[in-house]
Amino acid sequence: MTIKVVRGNPTPEELAAALAVVRARAAAAQDEPSGAPGPRDAWSDPSRIAVARVPRPGPASWGRTYWPG
Repeated sequence: MTIKVVRGNPTPEELAAALAVVRARAAAAQDEPSGAPGPRDAWSDPSRIAVARVPRPGPASWGRTYWPG
């Protein structure tokens, strides 16, 4: 694995921290079986949308649709 610093001048501690994160992510990706779906993000979960009920018009709702010009 080759990592190149393109911009800036990181300290040895900053570079070591960044490398530790990259190595941990690479090890986690290597342990996952290929083709297995990852964890579902809460924003992409369709059940999040189905929680709220769609409002239905009441018996007098037609009177609120008129907007005087």
